[in-house]
Amino acid sequence: MDKLKIGDKVYNVAKDGFDDFARYSFSEVVALTETLAVLKNGVRLVNRPKPSYIIEDVGYSVSRKKGTHWHIVSLQAIRNAQIENEKIKIHEWFASKEFTLEEKRQIFESFL
Repeated sequence: MDKLKIGDKVYNVAKDGFDDFARYSFSEVVALTETLAVLKNGVRLVNRPKPSYIIEDVGYSVSRKKGTHWHIVSLQAIRNAQIENEKIKIHEWFASKEFTLEEKRQIFESFL
């Protein structure tokens, strides 16, 4: 478990309740102090890795929000983010679309 370095890429996953989609945020370490790693998006992380059992094995706590962790970016995290973003895009499209009766009929028939 290493400390963060400038240039390290990290991510966080947030959800608003159990039924919400996982929303991924990505950033990069741009500055270091004795105890903190500052991200490009302004988030300050405690630069001391600790066990994080929710998403990855190791996480870095947000300063003054010990329950929120950021993790080192992996290929699996990028793929998971792509899948979740596609789900969000589909959900938002259906939520904003008003179907005509003919479109509803075509959708209905495609599932029979």
